[in-house]
Amino acid sequence: MWDLFLRIFHWSLAFFFLLAYFLVTDRLRLHSHAGYTVGLLVLFRVLWGVIGSRPARFVEFVVGPWRSIRYFALLLRGRANNYLGHNPAGAAMIVALLVCVLLTSLSGVALFALEGSGPLANTFVANWPGDLLEGGHEFFANLSLALVVIHVIGVVYSSYVYRENLIKSMITGKKKEISDGESP
Repeated sequence: MWDLFLRIFHWSLAFFFLLAYFLVTDRLRLHSHAGYTVGLLVLFRVLWGVIGSRPARFVEFVVGPWRSIRYFALLLRGRANNYLGHNPAGAAMIVALLVCVLLTSLSGVALFALEGSGPLANTFVANWPGDLLEGGHEFFANLSLALVVIHVIGVVYSSYVYRENLIKSMITGKKKEISDGESP
């Protein structure tokens, strides 16, 4: 179901985001390298979402917000269809996570520019207000972590409801066949 590139991206993003998040005060150099890696991973995912395998393409699973909300309401009542790929709630979470994690990474790069470091050093970004950038970086990092927690809860809940191990699916790339589901 999920190709090797998508699975490597998923686990790499989880690892490098958590590494950057929890090393912010102890090891700033490692924090920044992990943050750059996160930004590059997101850019790869956006590219792969356009040219990658069919299940990885955004057009295959991203739906409008009302469809995601409707699916979520049905899921809570135990009446939602199962999907072979990402369900509408999962698709909304993917978009939210990609946007928040990218904003976290970009605001971190901008913060480094204030110190005269990184690819944006000595550009117009170096004149932006530091307090605003630092507050934005912290806000998006914390929001991203909250979304990660919600994502994990959603995966565990969906695994229970559909009686399948979705974490294992993201490791092996295989998901049980769906007979009563619908395509996104």
